[in-house]
Formats: sequence, C-alpha cells, structure tokens
Amino acid sequence: MIIHLIDGTYELFRHFYGIRRFKKTDPPFGAVAGVLNTVAKMIEDGATHVGVATDHVIESFRNDLWPGYKTGAGIEPVLRAQFHPLEDALAAMGVVVWPMIEFEADDALAAAAHLAAKDTRVEKVCIWTPDKDLAQCVVGDRVVQIDRRKNEIRDAEGVRAKFSVAPEFIPDYLALVGDSADGYPGIKGLGPRTAASLIGRFGRIEDFPSEILDSQRELALLFKDLATLRTDLPLFKVIDELRWTGPASSFAAVTEKIGDVRLANRIKKLAIRSRPEL
Repeated sequence: MIIHLIDGTYELFRHFYGIRRFKKTDPPFGAVAGVLNTVAKMIEDGATHVGVATDHVIESFRNDLWPGYKTGAGIEPVLRAQFHPLEDALAAMGVVVWPMIEFEADDALAAAAHLAAKDTRVEKVCIWTPDKDLAQCVVGDRVVQIDRRKNEIRDAEGVRAKFSVAPEFIPDYLALVGDSADGYPGIKGLGPRTAASLIGRFGRIEDFPSEILDSQRELALLFKDLATLRTDLPLFKVIDELRWTGPASSFAAVTEKIGDVRLANRIKKLAIRSRPEL
C-alpha cells in the first residue's frame, strides 16, 4: 500500500500561475479544476489512498510566536477566492481533505505521514510538495518527498545531498539559515554551508556550545520551533480512511460550477474501475 499526501495549497498556487502563463484571463475556478485533474491523474496512475492538506486560512499559531511570520497579505483576490471552493470540490470528489486553521497544511502533511508510517501495511508514504520544511519528515526510502516541479523523489540520502544534513536536522538547519517564504530570517552571518557544518559537528542547536550562538541562541531556538512541523494532529484513526472510493452525488454539480464538466465522467469511470478492488 502506497500513501499519497498532497500539498493542496502549493498545487492551487502552481495551477493558478500556470494558467496565467498561457491565458490572458483568470478562469474563476481554473486553479481548482487544475488541482482536481492532477489528483484524478494520480488515481488513474494507480493511487488508491490519497489525502490533501490545505490552508483554510494562511495564518496559524506561528504568527503569535513571530510577528514577521507569513500571512495572507499579498495573495491575489482571484486566487484567494479559490481556497475554500477547492476544499469543497475535493470533498465532493471523494478525496480526504484536511483544511487547516490553527495549524498549517505542512503540519497536516507531517502528521499524516507520521500516522501512515505507523501502519505496517504501508510500503511507502509519498509527500507531494517541494517545500523544504517537509524534508524533515523523510524516513529512509519509506517516507519520501516528491518535488513535482523538478520531477525528483527525495529519500533520506536525497535530503542529505540537497541540504548536507539528515532529515531530522532540517528544523535546526532552517532555524540557522532562515526561510524567506515563511518570513523568518535565520541567524545573521550563518549561511547554508556554515549551518550544515555546525550541525554536522554538534548536532541539534540545543547541543551547540554556548559560545557558538551566544546572544542569538534563544532566537535560533524560536526559529527552530517555527520550522518544526507538528506530527501529533489526530487527522485519522486508520489508514483505510484515506482510500478513495468514488465521488459524492454532488460532484457533477461541482464540475459544472468550476467549468470542467468532462471531469465528472472521468471520475465516474475511475470509481467504476476501483470497485473490484474494494
């Protein structure tokens, strides 16, 4: 059994700006249709257990920890207007979706990967996102990160090759070098090479000699807290909850709303095909 965990927020952005490159106008639900077609293609290619995490709101508990942490400011209204319709459309399609409010989509992906990996029936967990935060969830070649943009699959060795640290040290690494996408700067004077060298020598930030970070130690620990994904969210009780069994009766109406009525027949055929496997 292979589990596919998808970063719905990333996919929505990817499709929205992808459409922009080829069309002069923004279809009201063009990005939503793009995400649904991406998921449909995965099911056509054999995916049976799928979960999608979304940011129902951009802000999270991390905004209370660091005032500069990312917000929804600057997101184009036509893109923001597709966030909640995407969640509704995925649910109607019969796909498990986790709309996050207090936490982030990244936390949901991390928690889902953690829960899925506990099931001995699971051969592999694939986390579909290029977000470097999720590299911390990689475990050997059983829990992997897939970067659709670069067509790369990163196992633990792949993470080491990219960041020069093991997956479990990604929060320490990001704390030191910063993450501009999430809105925290890291520790002044520490670049990727130096950060990886320090982690290779001392391990976790908590184990650094006091003189290494000096007065910036507490700031580094705060940034590490921001970078650490939460894996204790009770998203599901058994992995079977992620099995795709077909759309709800409302899905045809959803495809009309998003302007892709052909998708209804496509999904109907997939549902018929999947029934013998139930």
